Amino acid sequence: MKVELLVVDTCPNEVPARDALRKALDRAGIDAPIATVVVRDDDQAQARGFLGSPSFHVDGQDLFPAPADRPGVACRVYPTIAGLRGVPEDDALALAVEARIRG
Repeated sequence: MKVELLVVDTCPNEVPARDALRKALDRAGIDAPIATVVVRDDDQAQARGFLGSPSFHVDGQDLFPAPADRPGVACRVYPTIAGLRGVPEDDALALAVEARIRG
């Protein structure tokens, strides 16, 4: 299993996103390393289907797909109970990881 955290270096949520992803993987019983991928330009964003920083990918698939959104170098927000935030809620991320594992 290939787990990646895609980021741009101008967005501030890399550390909390990494921590949340590690918790979600641990909760699912997955002992996989998290590779950090820095997306530097629109060409890379297009090639990776990068919808903003941070993005959580497992085996090349975004855990929070948004087909209507265009790939690009940007910060990303996620809907939470408290409003839009730079990292999804722990439960939402854990559910997305578990759904991806189940296929």
